[in-house]
Amino acid sequence: MIPSPRRHRLAAAASLVLLACAVHAQTSDPAAPNSPAPIIERNAPPRPAVRPRVTPPKPASEPAAQPSALTADLFYEILMGELTARSGDPGSGYALVLNSARRLRDGKLFQRAVEIALQSRSGDAALAAARAWQETLPTSRDARRIELQILIALNRIGETVEPLRAEVAATSQIERPLLMAVIARNYSRASDKKLAASVVERALVDELKSPTTGGLAWATVGRLRLNAGDASGALEAARKGQEIDPASDAPPALALEMVDPGQPLAEPIVTRYLASNTKATPELRVAYARVLVENRRYGDAQTQLQALTTARPELPEPWLLLGSLQMQAKQDGAAETSFKRYIDLSANQGKDAKNADDASDRQRGVTQAYLALSQLAERRKDLVGAERWLARIDSTEDLTVAQTRRAGLLARQGKLPQAREVIRALPERTPEDKKQKFLAEVQLLRDAKQYQAAYDMLAQASTAAPDDSDLVYDQAMVAEKLNRLDDMERLLRRLIQLKPESQNAYNALGYSFADRKIRLDEARTLIQKAVQLAPEDPFIADSLGWVEFRMGNTAEAIRILEAAYKTRPDPEIGAHFGEVLWSIGQKDRAVTIWKEALLSDAENETLQETLKRLRVKP
Repeated sequence: MIPSPRRHRLAAAASLVLLACAVHAQTSDPAAPNSPAPIIERNAPPRPAVRPRVTPPKPASEPAAQPSALTADLFYEILMGELTARSGDPGSGYALVLNSARRLRDGKLFQRAVEIALQSRSGDAALAAARAWQETLPTSRDARRIELQILIALNRIGETVEPLRAEVAATSQIERPLLMAVIARNYSRASDKKLAASVVERALVDELKSPTTGGLAWATVGRLRLNAGDASGALEAARKGQEIDPASDAPPALALEMVDPGQPLAEPIVTRYLASNTKATPELRVAYARVLVENRRYGDAQTQLQALTTARPELPEPWLLLGSLQMQAKQDGAAETSFKRYIDLSANQGKDAKNADDASDRQRGVTQAYLALSQLAERRKDLVGAERWLARIDSTEDLTVAQTRRAGLLARQGKLPQAREVIRALPERTPEDKKQKFLAEVQLLRDAKQYQAAYDMLAQASTAAPDDSDLVYDQAMVAEKLNRLDDMERLLRRLIQLKPESQNAYNALGYSFADRKIRLDEARTLIQKAVQLAPEDPFIADSLGWVEFRMGNTAEAIRILEAAYKTRPDPEIGAHFGEVLWSIGQKDRAVTIWKEALLSDAENETLQETLKRLRVKP
């Protein structure tokens, strides 16, 4: 027989009451310490005036009541409270359960009263229950945490100073870092973010003065200031935190988020920590190296990673990052050593991966190392060795990348038909897979200088998808190779219509004019637009320097090209920079730059054309 819904509700309610009876049948010290868990986290808060959705935690070692006489009346009151709450009258059910909680001094019943209030979306009632819980059981940390959570959800941030201060005081030193992280996350959700930062600063007043906790506390305040848009205040907090606790990694970690040319005082906080702490957190140094890479400071990033691999040679990740930078700098021997070191360390430590995500990250890193080693072998013309490294990739997720590279190797050996078959045999799980296969095949044709075949493929695809900006751009670039310059211009202007923020379209069109010494004013206007869209791109800067040279502004061209070449010593930028220097008689310096460019890529078309035209043999 299937029980009726009413029987289900009655059974559930009775189970809750019996659970309460079991709790009250036990005896424990009412002053027993609670589990020192941090403030409860929750989802994003609701609008200030509405009642929040909050899921209270299970109480941790709630101070148990002394043996209590759970009378028949109390039993009946709890049961009726549950049934009333479940039958559509949560207000009455809440009142009955809360009254029982007070009479029995039972944390589980107080928690149940909070739950009923929240389920009925009554934030004020939930707050009243939490505060009644604290009044009845003053040593309960769970009551205080729930009160804090509800106050934040209701955007009554100003009322959280004292509860938060009490929670911090009750948390052990070893758990303070976790608590501070939770405070930063929870208060960052407040609607008045400046008030949240101010309230947390007032609550942490004692911690901010302590040499033991000052670094962490100031970093917490600073993070909330940064969340409120007060970057200078956040930077000041990081500085104060480092002053009071130079060994803490929290202030430099905060400062690292603000490292930018527009914030020159942020980076010294990071570098001071790294220079003065022999046991500096490896993760912070790696993060700093990544920020340097993002800012195109490759040499500085390499210095940081070399320091870390020297101090902690057993850590895998720094070797992978270092190898990537060494490879970019054409330090091929050093890069190969770094990648192999990463692979060995990953194999040894892979068995100890903590979870599936760690194992997956490690596998992706190993695949990246194999691809890089294959590319290094290809650079030294060892195509067989390059294919061997690719053959070691066994990840299905990276199959497309590996097979595309393998096809490129086949094409370089004159086996273009076989290379195209490798690409065509790749699986097509999604429309994006199909598109990437198509573009990979087109690239094979371009690399093999089969420009007409590539153009025909792109033209056919563009007819089917005329608004695909990737296809339009690629077709324009192949049209330029075929000297179909009118087609190239038409396609690039079409791309600008489709994608007005495409810096590559403006740059390509402007550069094509500058390279042919035509419509130079328009060329400069187009390239300046590209610079506005991507001010840090060294290749666009190269185009601007080149058009300035074409217009006779040699000094400005040298300034722009020298900065671009320093940022990215690419052979094409080197070809242009060297030619400008050659034109003003600085021939020795020009030859030096061309020699560097030849070492980087002796087959670069722009470089070879420049040397041939100027009749130079570096």
